[in-house]
Amino acid sequence: MTRRTALAAELLAWWSALVALWLVLISAVYTLELVVGASAALVGALAACAARRAVTGK
Repeated sequence: MTRRTALAAELLAWWSALVALWLVLISAVYTLELVVGASAALVGALAACAARRAVTGK
């Protein structure tokens, strides 16, 4: 697995987990809420990946 593939897999894993958490915490799923949740999850996933890279140096 190349470094780029590993980063993409990590990003996808974080995004999936955060979207699932978002869906569990909201009461009703509307299109706008889904878009906002997916976008916020992407920002969170990028931050998590950046934080891990900053800590491990890789």
